Amino acid sequence: MEQNHDNSSSLPPKDPPKEENINTNHTTHSPVLESADKPDGETEKATDSEQVLEKQEFKAEEEKEKKEEEKEQEQQKELEETVETQPESPAPSLEKISEEIDQFLLTSQKNVDAKESTSLEIPNFIPAFLHLVEHKIEKYDTGETKWGQTIEDDSSLLECANRISRLMNHFIEYSRSHTQQEQEVEEKEMELSGLDFMINDISVIQQRVMSFLEDEFRTLMEEFRNPNKPDSKGKQQVADSLESEPPEETIPEFPGFAEETIANLNKIAKEMIASGYENECCHVYSLSRRHAFEDGMYKLLGYEKFSTDEVQRMQWEALEREIPTWINTWKECTSVWFPAERKLVDMVFGDETRTVLSLMGNIYRAIVIQLLNFGESIAMTKRAGEKLFKLLDMYETLRDAIAIMESLFPDEIMGEIKAETTSAKCRLGEAAVLIFCDLENSIKSETGRTPVAGGAVHPLTRYIMNYLRLACEYKDTLEEVFKEHSKIERADSTSRPRHESEESRAKSENKQKEDVSPFAAQLMRVMELLDSNLEGKAKLYKEVALSCIFMMNNGRYIVQKIKGSAEIYEVMGETWCRKRSTELRTYHKNYQVETWSKILSCLSPKGLSDHGKVQKPVLKERFKGFNAAFEEIHKTQSMWVVSDEQLQSELRVSISALVIPAYRSFLGRFSQYLDPGRQTEKYIKYQAEDIETYIDDLFDGNPHTRR
Repeated sequence: MEQNHDNSSSLPPKDPPKEENINTNHTTHSPVLESADKPDGETEKATDSEQVLEKQEFKAEEEKEKKEEEKEQEQQKELEETVETQPESPAPSLEKISEEIDQFLLTSQKNVDAKESTSLEIPNFIPAFLHLVEHKIEKYDTGETKWGQTIEDDSSLLECANRISRLMNHFIEYSRSHTQQEQEVEEKEMELSGLDFMINDISVIQQRVMSFLEDEFRTLMEEFRNPNKPDSKGKQQVADSLESEPPEETIPEFPGFAEETIANLNKIAKEMIASGYENECCHVYSLSRRHAFEDGMYKLLGYEKFSTDEVQRMQWEALEREIPTWINTWKECTSVWFPAERKLVDMVFGDETRTVLSLMGNIYRAIVIQLLNFGESIAMTKRAGEKLFKLLDMYETLRDAIAIMESLFPDEIMGEIKAETTSAKCRLGEAAVLIFCDLENSIKSETGRTPVAGGAVHPLTRYIMNYLRLACEYKDTLEEVFKEHSKIERADSTSRPRHESEESRAKSENKQKEDVSPFAAQLMRVMELLDSNLEGKAKLYKEVALSCIFMMNNGRYIVQKIKGSAEIYEVMGETWCRKRSTELRTYHKNYQVETWSKILSCLSPKGLSDHGKVQKPVLKERFKGFNAAFEEIHKTQSMWVVSDEQLQSELRVSISALVIPAYRSFLGRFSQYLDPGRQTEKYIKYQAEDIETYIDDLFDGNPHTRR
């Protein structure tokens, strides 16, 4: 070893740089120094070999990675070439791929039905199909293709949407069924990973298609709303047109969609529901139809939406004008619009029963609640007698609407709607009952101490009887609302008036024992209170005769109003009317006694003769007394008022029948005892015919002087 080392060192160097390399190698590579047993040449060869080996391995690794990368690029390029060439292919290519998709899905379904375990297959034509669909939807988005322009394009897009939905369902079902099993094999994990990418790709395309279909569905819903009517010219003009034109001419055919439009809506709805986009489709439909209803209610029917606060702030005169429009809107909705809307829902959504019921419920409920809010707001306004009839009109409207809607809506929908409508109806009915019962308070509060001039009919009597006559035109409805609210507590209406007679109290107790309706009982209470009030006002007159005229006037007015209204007459009954007529005859007799008894006493022969001889001074006083009394009666009672012509005639006839025969007899019997000429003219001022003429001046409310 030493000899070799010496020899090598004594040899002249062939190349100086090599010595540097050798020296460098010696200083930098520890393996050479450690290999003391090997010759220097062998050590250098071993080092070079290792370096070469390392380089070869590194190069081989690089080449391998490069080849794998090139292979992947080639595969990607092939896929891209396949996808890129497909959209440029003519229409039959899409049809061919669609057929392949259908066959693929059919085969897959057969395997599922046969419960055969199959490995995942994602044919190349599926990505190509997705790309074609994407290209197709881009044409729609850019306006190159327009919906409704060609039936073929629209049908093709809907068919593509259907295939996408079926593909999505297939792959999701496959993924669900295989992820439930243990996947320990690496190949299966890679397979499911690829499946997720495919599902994601399909989902992206599906969302684009569904988004477009949703927009188109919305456009169809809005654009094809019936434009038969021009823009609203103002609510008042619409309301005026409603009064002047029959509903058939005013209201256009509802809802106003063409058959072609409905067919398109049905196709889109069907595909959206099949693709799992039912909520989006239903939301668009529901929102659009609600807006259509609200627009139509305002523009075609003149109905304006008011909040509860707005109703509470409005004057009754303004609300009174709104109520007929509200009633007309209810009638149109229940008789025309709701049935037409149900037909439309059925035609758009076909056999989707659950969807149809849900949509009908949402739309009808929204419109009904809006209308009911107005009704309930009216019921909450301050009570006043003049509101009764409008409230009853509204009550009847809701009562009739419930019956119609029950025949129109299924039980699933009608349940909640009926409950809401019934609640609003009851609120209106309760308000009507309370207003009617307030008549008692109106009578009790009338405590004026000024008697009506001439004993005429009192304004309270006119008000109450006219009010009852109008109210009883709603007799059946009032019977209904009083039965519904018979247990409502009424302030100051349950106790009997203190001034009732024992006879009246007994009558009330007997009536309570009978099967009298709550409304009839309330009407009886009103009449009893009115009678008692009038009796009190009759006592305000100083002349008893005038108080009798007052009671006759008011009593006759009440009887005539009751007999003139079949509804009130039916409630009060024949017995009540006969009793009132008897009371009138009593007042008549009392009047005759109070007024004409003194006159008749002057015409009595008693006290004129003394032992068969007529005493002239007494006779003269009798004529003077008669003349003075008659003139005073004529002067006074010609200013009294009996407005009822029949009663006026009856009074005059009865007075004539009472006075004229007595006067004629007295005159014929005793006039001869007066000296003819001046004495006769002084004491016999009137002939029988004159008396009759003056009697005809009585009770017309005008002062008369002697003719």
